[in-house]
Amino acid sequence: MTMKRLRDAVVAGARGLYLTIFALVGSIVLFVFSVLSIAFILLGIGVFTTPAVLTGVRKYADAYRGLAGAWSGVTVPAAYRPFPADLRSGVTGQVERCSLMLKDPATWRDLQWLLVNMTAAPIVAVFAPALVLYMVYGWVLALGVWEPIYNAGGGEWFAFIHVTSQSTANQAALLGMGFFVLSLFVNPALVRGHFLLARACLSPTAHMRERELAQRVDRLTETRHDAVDNSAAELRRIERDLHDGAQARLVAMGMDLGTIEAMIETNPAKAKELIGKARQNSGEALTELRDLVRGIHPPVLAERGLGDAVKALALRLPTATEVDVDLPGRAEAPVESAAYFAVSESLTNAIKHSGADRIWVDMHHADGMLRIAVTDNGKGGAVAGAGSGLSGIERRLGTFDGVLAVSSPAGGPTMVTMEIPCELS
Repeated sequence: MTMKRLRDAVVAGARGLYLTIFALVGSIVLFVFSVLSIAFILLGIGVFTTPAVLTGVRKYADAYRGLAGAWSGVTVPAAYRPFPADLRSGVTGQVERCSLMLKDPATWRDLQWLLVNMTAAPIVAVFAPALVLYMVYGWVLALGVWEPIYNAGGGEWFAFIHVTSQSTANQAALLGMGFFVLSLFVNPALVRGHFLLARACLSPTAHMRERELAQRVDRLTETRHDAVDNSAAELRRIERDLHDGAQARLVAMGMDLGTIEAMIETNPAKAKELIGKARQNSGEALTELRDLVRGIHPPVLAERGLGDAVKALALRLPTATEVDVDLPGRAEAPVESAAYFAVSESLTNAIKHSGADRIWVDMHHADGMLRIAVTDNGKGGAVAGAGSGLSGIERRLGTFDGVLAVSSPAGGPTMVTMEIPCELS
């Protein structure tokens, strides 16, 4: 137990030293750049520099979040608003990105945290290495180093002890030992306190959480309506396909069988011809029914899961398609179905509109999120807007609180990224 406490204290001291330097250097540089960049918006320059600087601030804050969880078990939530899927590129898109980032309350919490992180937070963190290093310095003074320091400048202050003799140097060594014993009990708490201070600054307030929760409820209500509309449209499509396809063929086949029954004795040759036609109609009706069932829920999806279903889909495409799957389990059936048809629609869009000769599909699961990227080497220019196929994908994913992002500069390549929160079993 004593060795563990000793190890934890020394490790916390090293981490506290790292955090002190990391907090001071990173926070001062990013805070100054952020203030200058926002001020330069009035000159027009800041519109282009501010998104890059604030993105750097977010990455810095995310790095802190990772350290907080790994070193002290402190969870610091990230509540950045996602960018819209149809965010444009070029100058117009840069202005819009700058505006969206400045309107995000999380941006101003980041800047407030930078101010705290370069003033109060390092003071908390620096105590952890100081309590350990003061013991070393106390013994250095007691071993005789106090004397040349005294001769050169009249003594050295060690905390509240003025070291001017061997006796006071010994007192400094004893006090340093006391500091070290204290570090055994408080160093991990000091590092944790440093991260708790960051969480207090970066976490949204209760009012903000209520507002974000209301926005989430509104979004879920909207996506529920979309899901109901999509289900009704899908039901109408199935009814139409049955009426115009398989049902019509089965009716024709029944009429042919009635004619065959009447002609089988009087005109066997004609009856034989009609039997062949009826057999053909039955085969075509069966094919259409199979296609219809596959359109509702592909059998391979139910039997072998999302990865194999997408691989089977890729084999039927006219464009060379590579599928990379890293899924250690299976998601719930509704999520798999939504992801499958979202990928199917993305591939259809790529084949119809991109002019690509290669397509790549990457599927993996990490951090409770199913992430799918569909990339093609086509001409680019895809936009998720009203009436486009990408909007339909976005509505489908929104039913499961998923998001869609599209990167498609002119000249390509185009990357459609989909994320759906889910757990694998």
